Amino acid sequence: MKYEDKPIRILVIEDSDEDFEAFMRAVKSYEGSFSIDRFTDGDTALEFLFREEEYADAEVVPRPSLIILDLNLPGTDGREVLATIRTHEELNLIPIVVFTTSFNQKDVKYCYKQGANGYILKQMGISALTETIHTLFRYWFEFSILPELS
Repeated sequence: MKYEDKPIRILVIEDSDEDFEAFMRAVKSYEGSFSIDRFTDGDTALEFLFREEEYADAEVVPRPSLIILDLNLPGTDGREVLATIRTHEELNLIPIVVFTTSFNQKDVKYCYKQGANGYILKQMGISALTETIHTLFRYWFEFSILPELS
């Protein structure tokens, strides 16, 4: 793993417990160590990212290395979360990968126009999902150079 000396934090914004559990099974089978924060709605995720409310202490709430974002969330949905993150200078360097069941081209185009770094369909079946997650992680954590964020 390329970033062994740096902690890798992943922010997962996913409301489905089943999808998150499947994601975590895939993550655990990947060689490497990750710190994963999960939020089930866009509003709380934005509070975390903007270090508001209970997340105000920057020492306790480090920036994620990668955001994995579902589109269909209660309250502020993933589209709004993406657009909000991309309009703030202190957050717009964080890579965001949309991870969704929607293959609607309207959603795909919208997300890329808003600055998504990737758009991946959730795979059915644990082996297909695991392969997708491992490929995603290899790309971002073995081949890519990520910006250092404060």
